[in-house]
Amino acid sequence: MDIFKREIDGGKAFDWGRASSDYAKYRDIYPPEFFGRIAERGLCVTGQKVLDLGTGTGVVPRNMYHYGAEWTGADISENQIAQAKILAEREGKKIEFIVSAAEDIDFPDGTFDVITACQCFFYFNYEVVVPKLARLLRKGGRLVILFMAWIPAEDRIAKASEELVLKYNPEWSGGGYVRTPVFVPEVAEKYFDTEESDGYDLMVPFTRDSWNGRMKACRGVGASMAPETIVKWENEHMKMLAENAPESFEILHRAAYAILRKR
Repeated sequence: MDIFKREIDGGKAFDWGRASSDYAKYRDIYPPEFFGRIAERGLCVTGQKVLDLGTGTGVVPRNMYHYGAEWTGADISENQIAQAKILAEREGKKIEFIVSAAEDIDFPDGTFDVITACQCFFYFNYEVVVPKLARLLRKGGRLVILFMAWIPAEDRIAKASEELVLKYNPEWSGGGYVRTPVFVPEVAEKYFDTEESDGYDLMVPFTRDSWNGRMKACRGVGASMAPETIVKWENEHMKMLAENAPESFEILHRAAYAILRKR
């Protein structure tokens, strides 16, 4: 399904379903610390029902499954959900996955203890989604907004990869990330109190192949470029990596989260 948002990529359409195979193989890159910090705060653990929005291939519920929560993952893309189901079944994890935009999620009031949204909250219509999430949460429930991105100004390989994406897709607005807190829309102040907001640096390991796959599975490449353009980009990207990166390396990332408590 094509997604449009004026503030993203100049309004150019993108479809995560086009990148689902690469997404399933290459986007499960978050280190254990990324999820452990949430569980340490008593969230997404045994005895809780959790809804993961924009679940993609189920990265958050699959990685946090061992903490014991009961998970439901929702995504607008049928292809993403299909991959999520395959991976969860392969891993022996009982997770409910549904195809739904965040704006259309439909559960009874107070169904969930926690709602998570990783790498996706900025795609949503805040005026519609925020009050809906408040309704779906039980009293005192938490909304956890998660984010992780490479820092191109401080990592030469990430910078070179970004430059190649922009060469073939100048409208892409997903690059140039600098350290910044997770964005919380103003409408959230009507329904939630910010309990905690923090960020920290991480070094994430890759090989040339896995970094190429990670970049290929980003919005600016696999989700929006024409197939023939993806081939040209990938050929040039792999050549750049062969000339500038060892077979294995690490990329500097910044992880951040905001935990909002329902009033």
